[in-house]
Amino acid sequence: MGRLHIDLFTTLDLVAQAPGGPDEDTSGGFPFGGWQAPFADEAIGAQVGAGIAAMDALLLGRRTYDIFAAYWPQHETGQDGEIGAKFADIPKYVASRGTPELGWRGSSQLGPDLLSEVRAVRERHENVHVIGSVDLVQTLLAADLFDVLTLWVHPIVLGQGKKVFPDGAVPAALRLLEPALTGDAGVVQLRLGPTGSAPVTGDMTRPDRGVE
Repeated sequence: MGRLHIDLFTTLDLVAQAPGGPDEDTSGGFPFGGWQAPFADEAIGAQVGAGIAAMDALLLGRRTYDIFAAYWPQHETGQDGEIGAKFADIPKYVASRGTPELGWRGSSQLGPDLLSEVRAVRERHENVHVIGSVDLVQTLLAADLFDVLTLWVHPIVLGQGKKVFPDGAVPAALRLLEPALTGDAGVVQLRLGPTGSAPVTGDMTRPDRGVE
């Protein structure tokens, strides 16, 4: 079985909506599209690039797929050519309840039993990456269906927008897979994995500070 990676650019308040541009996702009247742009970070960029180089499949929500399909086929050469060519070569799986146009080479739509379909994709590939696709990510997190959650946390607070863990998220304990990495622009990389366990609590007022 392969590994399912979730890759998200987030703010300090864990908003992951529309980091790339003003028109990326304006749902809910979100006014901060493109908030990531001022935080160019070479060290974090290298980490993102390494993840792309290692992936052998993409799993995307409908909105993110449409954005990628409009951009990356035009950038298989030039400055972004290495990434564009990589995306062109690997299978791309789209989670959508509608009927998206799948003109990007190597694209296919998942069936209605999403979680079973995602598990089957993970069985077929070594390193499947979900990039952006916040609504899809929330579904996968709620089902504990991921192996690595990478958050690139930017030093900015927006106070609104789609969050990685919204109110009502399924409680879960996660574990840090490797030491945090901080880039020159103040972006912090966190790689987390599931434990399959619910959060535990304790009482800091007790002398032994025991965990219950």
